[in-house]
Amino acid sequence: ERRYRAPFQEREGKFESPVSSLTSNATRLYLTFPVTFLLFLIISIMCFPFCFTISTAEVGIIERWGKYHRQAPPGFGIAVCPMDQVVGRLSFRVQQLDVRVETKTLDNVFLTAVVSVQFQILREKVYDAFYALTNPSQQITAHVYDVLRAQLPTLELDAVFEAKEELALAVKNALSETMTGYGYQIMQTLITDLDPDQRVKNAMNEINSSKRLKFAIAERAEGDKILQVKSAEAEAEAKYLSGVGVAKQRKAIVDGLKNSIMDFSEEVKGSSKKEIMDLLLLNQYFDMVRDVGSASHCKTTFVPCTQSMSDSLRNSMLQAESAKTE
Repeated sequence: ERRYRAPFQEREGKFESPVSSLTSNATRLYLTFPVTFLLFLIISIMCFPFCFTISTAEVGIIERWGKYHRQAPPGFGIAVCPMDQVVGRLSFRVQQLDVRVETKTLDNVFLTAVVSVQFQILREKVYDAFYALTNPSQQITAHVYDVLRAQLPTLELDAVFEAKEELALAVKNALSETMTGYGYQIMQTLITDLDPDQRVKNAMNEINSSKRLKFAIAERAEGDKILQVKSAEAEAEAKYLSGVGVAKQRKAIVDGLKNSIMDFSEEVKGSSKKEIMDLLLLNQYFDMVRDVGSASHCKTTFVPCTQSMSDSLRNSMLQAESAKTE
């Protein structure tokens, strides 16, 4: 019995021959190999390297199995999928965010202020810049709102335009104090526009126009005053000079008459001074009549030579008729 049982193996209370055991192992190996090869092929396909590129002035954030792994510098890079993933890119360029803030001033005037915030990511705080904030732009906007709505209500409208630099500096200091801890550097804050309501702008323009018109009227009146004063001074000076001229003329006439009378009395013996004076006056009268008659606008010259009442009446009627004709 032992001689016949030795070549056989006992398994589960039964005797199995070596040939059956080898056949069973070969069957198992044949069935397991395709499964193993398929698993190996799937794992090889899933864990293959992939290539990516990062632009200049940017950095890539790579996570391995969902956890921060490393930073990818600019240029060509390789990562293993699916373990590694490029979850984001950050730019080191200076970025600008425009924030519009509507608020009121101390004199209850509503205006809209536009603030331009220029910021940049710090190279040594890339991790904080990517993971600390969900929305950096919204965070910056909230701080700008907070500062301006605290500062502008303490200033009147005219003072707001004069305090643009102080307001911009206050916004920059508040943002720098907060955003530096999150990896953002505030380069500059600029208040690029202050726009009150259109009716307020129209009222300000009218006030300014009225002030300028008032100033123009005052200047015009002052100019008229100066003109009238100068004109009066010129007229007074002209009359003074005219009087001086008339006085000199009359003096010259008197001196001439005097010399003429003296010369005539010396030449004509026995003539009195009155006769000589009457003769000179008669000569001047004839000269006057000649000058009047030679004028371009003179048509009729009446020489008085009244001897009686009828002559005077006739001369008056002739003068009236001449006036009607002219």
